[in-house]
Amino acid sequence: MAKAGKAKIETYNNPAGGWGALKYVALNLVKEHVADGKGLRTLLSQNQPDGFDCPGCAWPDREHTSTFEFCENGVKAVAAEATKKRVTNDFFARHTVAELMQQSDYELEDHGRLTAPMVYDAVSDKYVPIAWPQAFELIARHLNALPDPDMADFYVSGRASNEAAFLFQLFVRQYGTNNFPDCSNMCHEPTSVGLPGTVGVGKGTVLLDDFDLCDTLFLFGQNPATNHPRMMGELRHASKRGATIVAINPLKERGLERFADPQSKMEMLTMGSTQISSMFIHPTLGGDLALIKGVIKRTIELDDEAVAAGAERVLDVQFIAEHTSGFEEFAADARAQNWEDIIGESGVSRADIEKLTQVYVRGKAVIATWGMGLTQHKHAVGTIQLLSNMMMLRGNIGRPGAGLCPVRGHSNVQGDRTVGIDEKPTDAFLDRLEQVFEFKAPRHHGNDTVGSVMAMLEGRTKVFIGLGGNFAMATPDTPRTFDAMRSCNLTVHITTKLNRSHLVHGKDALILPTLGRTEIDRQAGGAQGVTVEDSMSMVHVSYGINKPASELCMSETAIVAHIAEATMKHRNNGKKIEWLWYAEDYSRIRDAIEKVYDSFKDYNQRITNPGGFHLGVASRERVWKTDTGKANFVVHAIPLDTPIHRARKIHGDKLMTLMTTRSHDQYNTTIYGMDDRYRGVFGQRRVIFINKQDLEMLGLKDGEWVDVVSVWDDGIERRADGFLLVEYDIPRGCLGSYYPETNPLVPLESFADKARTPTSKSIPVLLHRAAVQHAKVA
Repeated sequence: MAKAGKAKIETYNNPAGGWGALKYVALNLVKEHVADGKGLRTLLSQNQPDGFDCPGCAWPDREHTSTFEFCENGVKAVAAEATKKRVTNDFFARHTVAELMQQSDYELEDHGRLTAPMVYDAVSDKYVPIAWPQAFELIARHLNALPDPDMADFYVSGRASNEAAFLFQLFVRQYGTNNFPDCSNMCHEPTSVGLPGTVGVGKGTVLLDDFDLCDTLFLFGQNPATNHPRMMGELRHASKRGATIVAINPLKERGLERFADPQSKMEMLTMGSTQISSMFIHPTLGGDLALIKGVIKRTIELDDEAVAAGAERVLDVQFIAEHTSGFEEFAADARAQNWEDIIGESGVSRADIEKLTQVYVRGKAVIATWGMGLTQHKHAVGTIQLLSNMMMLRGNIGRPGAGLCPVRGHSNVQGDRTVGIDEKPTDAFLDRLEQVFEFKAPRHHGNDTVGSVMAMLEGRTKVFIGLGGNFAMATPDTPRTFDAMRSCNLTVHITTKLNRSHLVHGKDALILPTLGRTEIDRQAGGAQGVTVEDSMSMVHVSYGINKPASELCMSETAIVAHIAEATMKHRNNGKKIEWLWYAEDYSRIRDAIEKVYDSFKDYNQRITNPGGFHLGVASRERVWKTDTGKANFVVHAIPLDTPIHRARKIHGDKLMTLMTTRSHDQYNTTIYGMDDRYRGVFGQRRVIFINKQDLEMLGLKDGEWVDVVSVWDDGIERRADGFLLVEYDIPRGCLGSYYPETNPLVPLESFADKARTPTSKSIPVLLHRAAVQHAKVA
């Protein structure tokens, strides 16, 4: 079992951040054996112009110059990467894969950094050493043996740099496929799909400076104190200067109530804190679309009343007239929408919707932010389009202090997509790629994440190469994903630490150890920097400062170049690309990116500026790259026939809707510890948050153990057993629990319309009293 303190449920009454954050920072530095001068020097180089970019979240840095800016989970990510623990050849000699499969996800990564390339040996059921040249030749042999390039999938994690990602997509497209399942498919794909239809670009429209100018902030479906802790500083500053902050989330997260800034001497010395949100709205899971439509309807009603009274208009009629298309049909649909469906589907009273609307229409400069609470639903694309339409009603896009702010997860998930990691590339991008590199690029769409798992299950994909990440645990329908991975002829993982994906392997399997963001990347051209793009389209350079964990670790960029060189020397598809030449000096890769993308003009020069440069987002400038040439209002009906609705007709009130979420001691699938202190959970992870009235209705009690069964119509049993019920402030009919433990409950076929993001925030489930009731938790 994982190392953990005593399992207990205990109410947490302190603010987020504060001394608790510093305590856990210290604990993690000790745990990873980096609580020394070298470890502190590493932290002081985080997010600095001559240091490295935090390998955690994609929230931008307020001052990428001299300020020591860090957050608790950022320190956990850095400490985990800079750990002195090592996984050596001797470790693999002592453990079979079957034995390692019995360890928890926490234990697997806690062994430390990988130090040498390893290949799976079926006879001993162990990973054994392999030399780098032989590893590259094994990959090339498998790829070149495939009768069709589309039988290989190439996964990309958001930790990959622009340079590694661009070279990877260039290699894969010259190889002959667009199969790029990536982490975007599992998180903000509805943002990338939805926003182009309304405002023309699938990115946010704000910069950090806008947080100094806004008077109103709407925070939809996110928990920044855990997932983007540096964002809390911006919220704190906004609150202190009087901005209205509204938290719209099923859970009343502690970080959105009060926050104590660990870098504020006054708050730390006085045990003080800052109130963050002044209003909390708790929609039911999946109810955000109906709620947003309710705000839209009421805003238009208020404008109609103003017109009738001869008063000042509520809508920004000039913006609507000059910059938008489709308003009349949109407004007619909103006026015709009945309140009964808005209230019933949102789970929010009409009184609260009207209060929320009043806050919105009083705001002169409004920012709307959102996380995966909006994106991991069947109707996520429609929800995000309606949110952008709501903002358009009062011209809150493309002016100072106002705009759209999707808050991305991993540090370069947005940058990877920008430089070509996309299973549905545009013809314009492929045209430029062909022009610059003189080869014929594939034009048909490739596999996304869901499509990749399906293709493996059906035998259409036989080689899987992962550039970072933990694919087997991040994906839905875990047992089926395991079956899919095991059906491959070859699985390859480019990674820093051991995780379960390496144990759920193909007939041949490789683990290739790579450098971390904190480490010096020395190539023939000297020490190299890599670039990343944050959530606000700022691109900056990152230089490692630590000695590599092992002399056998290679950079992601170098590994990609060697795979490409070994594979493409046997193929003939246009002009030969000098892969190893690019890997000698990453500025050459940036020059190539500049040739393909106009937005990267003077790339190498602009990253020398402290903080880097902004790529530019057309909709921020009120330039609309849509079919109409304007921002589009789009009509969306409130969904009344979803899998949740259909399951509830069968099972009645016993049907619950489950959302997966992170604990405070994890980042994506990486588990740093067993505590979720802001929610009062300590020493354990298998818990279910549930409303008190639902406990009574189901005949269950707080502290009982239950098994969870997913409700789907394909005849496959999906279950997750042994979860502790925890009474919590969550809407009726809704449950919360951690992933990846509950990923087995998400059907592979349950995904967002048009975006195919797994519906991990709206899983229809039934609870059954567990056959075994475990010991009472303190």
